[in-house]
Amino acid sequence: MIATASAAEIPSRTKVLVTSLLFMGLAHLLYLKQYIKGIFFASIEVLFFIFLPRIWEKIVGMITLGDPQPNLPIRERDHSMFMLIDGIMILAVILIFVMLYYLSVKSALSGWQEIQINGKFPDKGSFFSEIGDKAFPVAGLMPAILLVLFFVIVPLVFSACVAFTNYSAPKNIPPNNTVDWVGLDNFRALFGGDAIWTGAMGRVAAWTLIWATLATITCYAGGIIMAVVLQESRIRLKTVFRSIFILPYAVPTVVSMLIWQNLLNGSFGTVNRTLIALGLITKDTVIPWLSDPKMARFMCIAINLWAGFPYFMLLTMGTMTSINKDQYEAADIDGASPIQRFRFITLPQVLYQTMPLIIMSFTFNINNFGAIFFLTGGNPIVADSTITSARGTDIMVTWIYKLTITLLKYNYASVLAVCIFVILAPFAIYNFRRTKSFKEGEL
Repeated sequence: MIATASAAEIPSRTKVLVTSLLFMGLAHLLYLKQYIKGIFFASIEVLFFIFLPRIWEKIVGMITLGDPQPNLPIRERDHSMFMLIDGIMILAVILIFVMLYYLSVKSALSGWQEIQINGKFPDKGSFFSEIGDKAFPVAGLMPAILLVLFFVIVPLVFSACVAFTNYSAPKNIPPNNTVDWVGLDNFRALFGGDAIWTGAMGRVAAWTLIWATLATITCYAGGIIMAVVLQESRIRLKTVFRSIFILPYAVPTVVSMLIWQNLLNGSFGTVNRTLIALGLITKDTVIPWLSDPKMARFMCIAINLWAGFPYFMLLTMGTMTSINKDQYEAADIDGASPIQRFRFITLPQVLYQTMPLIIMSFTFNINNFGAIFFLTGGNPIVADSTITSARGTDIMVTWIYKLTITLLKYNYASVLAVCIFVILAPFAIYNFRRTKSFKEGEL
């Protein structure tokens, strides 16, 4: 039953706003007669206050990261990393509580506005009908939002926070020792404070950008060329050739790279042994495919082209099927050459459809761990490899792996991860938003 609200019973907007700000659900209980909703919101704040001492303890632990306790057994000492992740998760819980508080205030003001318009208080079943109507999208998305928050955002924040600590071997590995906040010291060391680490940082960062750019361009160009050749030429058994070209993409990257690593081995690799058998080289003049830094980098790009062009070939062939054949017929009537048809018809429309994927491929190649690690392992060794573990073909992501697994310098690895994110995310978002396919514009 819907109760009619008299002018005296309708509260002012200020009262509703103030009471809803003072305590969650209070305005629903006192003025709006939405008792179920009021109890729901109020119970959330009551639970928050019950667990407030525990919440405060976790926040303090995140700030201090524990105290050294050499007199205690190792298992009973403060674990700084556990305290950090617990604190970040508590901050996520506080964020959820603040969002719910905001929703409670917004709900109270919305309820007051409806009473003002209708002159009636909502009935008792309106809470459940609202859940099934207005709040259904929020309720449906909430599980996904919580999963993203706790399994994506929280780990990312944790990784970023490590960059501002001294979490590294041998002195600051918990639980034997505690970790401390050091501010920007790690960034200063990698960006000019230590000549060896700064040199390694510059070398690896430059090679990462060169690698990502050339790997993307070569695979994309190779894919388009092969797609056009198979699509427009009069080669027989196109299906057979297409299947052969797809094989490098179909075979797992780990298997392909490990096979190529053995084939290109300077001492006993099949390629050098074959060249020796043919008399093209001798045992003393074997080609250092993977042992010379420049040659190893060239081979990384070449092998990645072999493994990556089928993806863009299939993508281009699929895009070409959507191009109107009348355009090609008109071009033939005008006497256009095959190169002109490709330049003015095929390429613009393929680029229009695939530009976002090119950007995604560039960001993927910056973090393409498998292509480098399983082909060269980052080798060959260069001057600063002993100290920094960064070798001749290491890119940022493989160097991060070695810093964490080999040197246990989690703080430096976190700095590199933060740098990749800070540079790559705005670049990808900016370029993606500028593409015509994102704007849904005309060619």
